[in-house]
This record gives sequence, C-alpha cells and structure tokens, in this order.
Amino acid sequence: MIQIHPHPSRVLTMEEYLACDEEADTRYELVDGELVAMPTESQTNVDIVKYLLFELAKHLPLILLAVATEVEVSGRRAKSRLPDLMVHSEASRAALSGGKRAILLRDMPPPALVVEVVSPGQENRDRDYRHKHTEYAARGISEYWIVDPELQQVTVCLWVNGQYEDTPYQGDTPVASTVMPSFSLTAAQILAFGQTDQP
Repeated sequence: MIQIHPHPSRVLTMEEYLACDEEADTRYELVDGELVAMPTESQTNVDIVKYLLFELAKHLPLILLAVATEVEVSGRRAKSRLPDLMVHSEASRAALSGGKRAILLRDMPPPALVVEVVSPGQENRDRDYRHKHTEYAARGISEYWIVDPELQQVTVCLWVNGQYEDTPYQGDTPVASTVMPSFSLTAAQILAFGQTDQP
C-alpha cells in the first residue's frame, strides 16, 4: 500500500492513487497525477455545506446525498476532485455499491449535481470557477453549483450540449434547479446560514 505523502517528483496513476493509504486528517485531490492537499475549510463554508445537506434532504432521498465522495475527471494525467457536496443519480449511487472507496471513476455514471463552496483566495476561485467548471461539464454532470460567500452569489451551471450555461443568483431570487424542481431557497437564505450571527 502506498503511503499518501505529497512529493514533488511523484506522479501517480489513478490505480496508484486508489491504492493510497490516506491520512484521515488531510483531504487531497489528485491533479494531473499529483496529490494536492486541500485547505482546511472555514467555518462559514462548513456551515453552508451542512445547511445545504439538510435542505436538499427535504427534496431528495437521503441515500442520494453524499459528502467526501470523489469524482474522477479528465486531465493531462490522472485527476480526481472532491466536491463539498454531491447529489447522486440513481445510476451513480448504484455504481458505488460494494466498492472499497467512494469514488466515481470515469467509466461510471456521473452524479446529478455537485456543489462547491468557494474558499477565499484567487487560487481557490480559479479552481472552482474555471478548472472544475470545465472538468465537471466534460464529465457530464447535469448541474454544478458554485456557492460564493465573498460575492454573496450562487451560480447554477446547467449542462447543455456538452457545456455549462451559467445563471448567477443573488439576494431574494429563488435558486432554480432541474435536479430538484421543488427547491425554492434564495441565494440570500443559503448564504446567510454561513454568517456568524446565525444560531
């Protein structure tokens, strides 16, 4: 078993990555064969993800909701992303049954929706708005939500003919979802939960 310690000269294949012995206190994404440690989430981001998880559970079967589930995407070399929150399709959930690791490989069906809550910093913004936007579209994921506490905006990216069409939501406009037609929270309601004055 490979010990999972980032090393500048170590380029992993997906098979090697899947055989890694992960450290429980560090989250990684595999980017072009290299292990990239994910920054520790802010309390704001953690609160927003927790709130969305409970809200989505009002519209979807709990078994279709996932945190800490990876998705393999296309890249120059092996690449795997770790969305903050995922909504499985029936097919993607079934594909994980009995597996040793919660990762949707490229030969498995895509999830229905992924959510990323943007962390502060330009590198994080580029990763969520540019890189993951392209990767999740290429993976055929129906919806990609970018929840941005800094801009006070939720961008819903809908998959249309192989690419995303983006709709930004701010303030009291309800967020529209094709995966959950009954979802009616506004961007302001979603983002307000991450503020420090919430109970």
